[in-house]
Amino acid sequence: MHPILKPALRRGWHDLNTVQFGVTPAHAVVLGPVDTATGSFLTLLDGTRGVPLLRDEARRMGLPDGHVDALLDRLTGAGLIDDATGGGPEADALRRRTAVLDRLRPDHAALTVTTSEPAEGMRKLAARHTMRVQVRGAGRVGAVIASVLAAAGVGHVDVRDGGCVEPWDVAPGGQTTEAVGERREVAAQRVVRATAPARPPRPDRRRTAPRPAEHEQGGPQLSLVIVAPRDGLGIHSPDPVAVEDLMAAGIPHLYAGVVEATGMVGPLVLPGGTGCARCLLLGRADRDPTWPRLLAQWGSGRSSRQVQACDVGLSTAVAGLAAAHGLAFLDGELPSSTGARWETSAPGLDWHARPVWPHPECPCGAGEGGYGKETPVEEEPHDTMAG
Repeated sequence: MHPILKPALRRGWHDLNTVQFGVTPAHAVVLGPVDTATGSFLTLLDGTRGVPLLRDEARRMGLPDGHVDALLDRLTGAGLIDDATGGGPEADALRRRTAVLDRLRPDHAALTVTTSEPAEGMRKLAARHTMRVQVRGAGRVGAVIASVLAAAGVGHVDVRDGGCVEPWDVAPGGQTTEAVGERREVAAQRVVRATAPARPPRPDRRRTAPRPAEHEQGGPQLSLVIVAPRDGLGIHSPDPVAVEDLMAAGIPHLYAGVVEATGMVGPLVLPGGTGCARCLLLGRADRDPTWPRLLAQWGSGRSSRQVQACDVGLSTAVAGLAAAHGLAFLDGELPSSTGARWETSAPGLDWHARPVWPHPECPCGAGEGGYGKETPVEEEPHDTMAG
């Protein structure tokens, strides 16, 4: 182990004996009392020395035997120590790819802030390279989500969509003006390859038909699917039939999109554990018996051909939040979209969360004891996200 004080946390001294690591209340730690000799020793925790050499340095500074080990235990317990050489073989392989790691250094720094164990951030970053995510939808939201995931180090990002790129699909970080008229799926995959720190293999361009979701036999299994339909109705009232394959295979999936200048991220569906699209449909029909009739009218051919009310600022914000929630899940956390849907509407743009409860009549089984089952039902937003 080569201990290093996490560089992403800024250091400041309250006084001669009290040091603060980090700026924001969410991640800052105050450490004290710290004597002058120990304060000087902290500068040696830069990742260039192993523990035996640090013990030798401490003796030369007049620090007592055992002081280094006790200090490292204290700093590690506070989540302030990283290991410059840890994380396993995958992390070592990533460190050897200097150009790739340079692209991912901000992501690694963020992971060190949000994890506590030494080298856990590097381990999670390296693990992303082995994961496969599918994005269903390559419009203003979906294509940007795909490019963000690829840029964050997810090794396999597949995009599924039909039709050709329209001028109104173009967005920063997503479909480009040069792609107008090209197949959406092909154009989005090119964006993914361009933004990935480690370029994935180029697809076989001899294939002209959209590939089925199960075509990657022998490759990594799907870790997550993000459903980002270009038609906003598909995010406001998602079609359960469209994700039957995911429910049957137990694949987690996250919804994201914009409908009528309202952005939505979630729910993150854990099949059998949280409320799903059918739970959402059944619950809404319980409260409003006319709901199926309204859906049929809203989904009519005439309505679906209209250009969506999806301004580029809101769509980009939704894509960024959805990608962040997806990455949190891939890194082993349950983001706040698990069993809930974050919503914001222009022009106020205040984010709030609505729960998506398991329905007792839904065959998904989440109503039989899934995530969050014991929480009472609420109809109004129950939380507000800062910012």
